[in-house]
Amino acid sequence: MPLSREQRPRLCSRRPVGDMGIGTSAALRFPQGSGYKIRVREYPKLPPRLRWIFAHNPLFFVTFCTYERRKLLASNPVHAAFVGFAEQAYWVHKIAVGRYVVMPDHVHLFVRGPDDFQLGPWVGMLKQALAKHTALAGTSPIWQRGFFDHVLRNDESYGHEWNYVRENPVRAGLVTKADDWPYSGEIVLIDRA
Repeated sequence: MPLSREQRPRLCSRRPVGDMGIGTSAALRFPQGSGYKIRVREYPKLPPRLRWIFAHNPLFFVTFCTYERRKLLASNPVHAAFVGFAEQAYWVHKIAVGRYVVMPDHVHLFVRGPDDFQLGPWVGMLKQALAKHTALAGTSPIWQRGFFDHVLRNDESYGHEWNYVRENPVRAGLVTKADDWPYSGEIVLIDRA
């Protein structure tokens, strides 16, 4: 005998309370009494636990890409702008860019800043500085939104990530040896010890 509607187990036929549908711009809110007293927009940019684990000057591995992966970056003017920006960041703000590779459509870099360093705004300023020297300067958009970042935990991680990154031009067929790629290097020696 078939079960009545009331007797059937409820399957996920409705979104949970507080779930946002596609296209909504309101902040995610949780039902009263759920124990949640904050909105999603109020979360800090950096997870709080990272401040306990990496209290002083974490080393970030950062990657950002051009819009639609257009090949705009592998040029002498863009490379000179990158080096100039990184050197000024170090001398003026003590933000150290270590090893880096500028590929035709993306950039990989390692960066460490002082305790008050905010990675997001800094990457935004770097993107602005580089955009002025691309072949499409003045047009929009140059960059894919956002960036990828990863906190490195030790020297082994830094060395492993760098070995992978420095081989990017070889894997892309741009050079036969990583040392032949003219748009890579190291601005500041970053010691992970």
